[in-house]
Amino acid sequence: MEEGRRLQRIGRSSKDPIRLRRAIMVVMSAQGQPVWSITSLLQVSEGYVRDVIHAFNERGFDALDPRWSGGRPRTIGDQVRERICLIARTSPADWGIAEFSAWSLAKLAEHLVAG
Repeated sequence: MEEGRRLQRIGRSSKDPIRLRRAIMVVMSAQGQPVWSITSLLQVSEGYVRDVIHAFNERGFDALDPRWSGGRPRTIGDQVRERICLIARTSPADWGIAEFSAWSLAKLAEHLVAG
């Protein structure tokens, strides 16, 4: 009962949309809703619903919090990034380009590769 009240409290007050969605999934499952019903309401896959429910059963409330990883390693160094940003903030005319007045991503990439 206490677990159910805590889940409902999270469902009403959570500011984190991932935690909120996961809490709703667990509450709906505890209320006997089938997986297909949860997926259609929350617009998620059946596998995701099952993963969340199994994780909650194994780890408890910790399973509701997202576990962010560090992401993909950077492929561009800080100095190169600063140079790209500097060029992107300037006008193409500053670089002797008169064909266009503003950078598009494709034109900026072309200029950087050529230069």
